Order: sequence, then structure tokens, then C-alpha cells
Amino acid sequence: MDTRQTVAELLERIALGDPEKIAERYAERVDWKLDWPPGDHSRSVPWIQARSTRAGVAEHFRLIGEHHVTGQSSAEIEKVLVDGPDAVVFGQLGGTAKSSGRAYVAAFALHLTVENGLVTRHHVYEDSLSVWNAFDTAPSAAIGA
Repeated sequence: MDTRQTVAELLERIALGDPEKIAERYAERVDWKLDWPPGDHSRSVPWIQARSTRAGVAEHFRLIGEHHVTGQSSAEIEKVLVDGPDAVVFGQLGGTAKSSGRAYVAAFALHLTVENGLVTRHHVYEDSLSVWNAFDTAPSAAIGA
């Protein structure tokens, strides 16, 4: 598969929500980055952590599913740009936090690199404050405080 086909297949698998099937589109070793402020976010958003393996990718998507209200998530892909092995996906995602019952909407840009039909780089830049505000159950806590 070329880059565009691989990205399209990955996005379809993400929409279906099966962490193992999603992870199959990734190489065994992955350059993974989630652009969040520094700090330990494991209490509120446990999927926000360093990853480097296909198994870690599956765990990431499993944790997202476990912490969101089923049936109350959405994703809108606005544009996919492809340049050789690189692709950038622009869109908006939304969900409802199980921990608080609060919904959020967050814009994102996802930079992927594809080699031999597998994703080797996954760098996502998103409106982390919107997500944090939905999941944080301690109103006095603030990022960077």
C-alpha cells in the first residue's frame, strides 16, 4: 500500500475502534509523540504517555476507549495531505469523559510517516486543554500550575 492508502486504512480502523486492528497498521517500532504540556497526566488522561511499540499503540487506543463514554465520540477529517512517505491529517475530534461526564471538542493535526505500508511515525498535535478540562476531576488543578 502507498502512503495515502495506508493512512485511509488506518483512519477506517480508528473509526471502528478495535485497538488490535488499529495497531496492525503500525510498525513494530514507532516514533510516537503526543504534544501535551510536560508532566504526569496519568491520573486524568492515562493514554497520554510515551510509546514506541505496536503493543504500546494498541494500549493507547484501548485506554482511550476505556475512558470515554461509548457512543459519544466523534471525529471529522477535514483534509489529508500526502508528500511521499509523509501524511498530515487535519480534523476535529470529540468525546465525553467517563470520569466527569463532560464533553469536549478538540482540533488536531496528525503527522504520519509510512514505510512499507506501516506507520513508523505518529506525532499528534491537539487542543490538549479541551481534553484536559473534560477529564480533570480536580477543579483546582491546572496545567503548568
